[in-house]
Amino acid sequence: MLFFCRGRTDKVREVEITTQCPECRGDHLVRDYSRAEIVCEDCGLVLDDMIIDEGPEWRAFDSEQRESRERAGPPSTIMAHDKGLSTSIGWRNKDAYGRQIPHKSRAQIYRLRKWQHRIRTSKSGERSLAQGLTEINTMASKMGLPRHVRENAAVLYRRASTKPRTLDEIASKSSVDRKSIGRTYRTLVRELGLKLLPQSPRDYIARFCNRLELDMDVQRKAKEILDKVEKDELASGVAPSGVAAATIYISAILCNKPCTQKEVAEVAGVTEVTIRNRYKRISVAIGMNR
Repeated sequence: MLFFCRGRTDKVREVEITTQCPECRGDHLVRDYSRAEIVCEDCGLVLDDMIIDEGPEWRAFDSEQRESRERAGPPSTIMAHDKGLSTSIGWRNKDAYGRQIPHKSRAQIYRLRKWQHRIRTSKSGERSLAQGLTEINTMASKMGLPRHVRENAAVLYRRASTKPRTLDEIASKSSVDRKSIGRTYRTLVRELGLKLLPQSPRDYIARFCNRLELDMDVQRKAKEILDKVEKDELASGVAPSGVAAATIYISAILCNKPCTQKEVAEVAGVTEVTIRNRYKRISVAIGMNR
């Protein structure tokens, strides 16, 4: 996994995020910011000697000193959907000088907080990303996982939320029709000898749910249903996007957050007839009495 950072010479440097020592395969890696090194505690191998300390250049010994010396917000983080670059209204009912906000003004501050939170996640994709990253952080906290594991999981989740892309989506953004794209795709695969795995309905769940503004409960339920579908081989020989659409439709009903077949069909790029056909087979397989 790769990311880019800037050193003191303002040159972009490519750094590999690793969670395991390449020498002894140990996972006890320590970041020594005083020496700018990443060192393996097990064998002593220095994995990197040019890491950057993103913390402040000052020290604080209590909360009062910290508040007086802070000049900006926290550093950017991959664990936030906006990478921590937006501002937020604090939950404390105090002003910038530490004085209590009058009771007659608290209702207005509450409304400002609510609207500021809505603006930060105004798009459905942002809301789903924020929910997903929060879920990752919660699970990691319960399992006692270190920060670098959480960040790696966040990077993978961000990448997964934007893939795959259907032929219809690509065709809608280009001057080439869907048939030509599909024909050229098959030619490239054949001529280049590419070994590509077939797409799975699971690949579409997160993206379709994002567009339908469905929360993580629906996504989790849809993946549980897909486990049963794949076990019974109900997805064999049919378009994965149609199976994913029908699974999401069923999951939304079971989670009491229903959406119409037309809405799901438009997002998935399939017909309502396809969703109804897949719905009948899947609902019988999972014992759904609807």
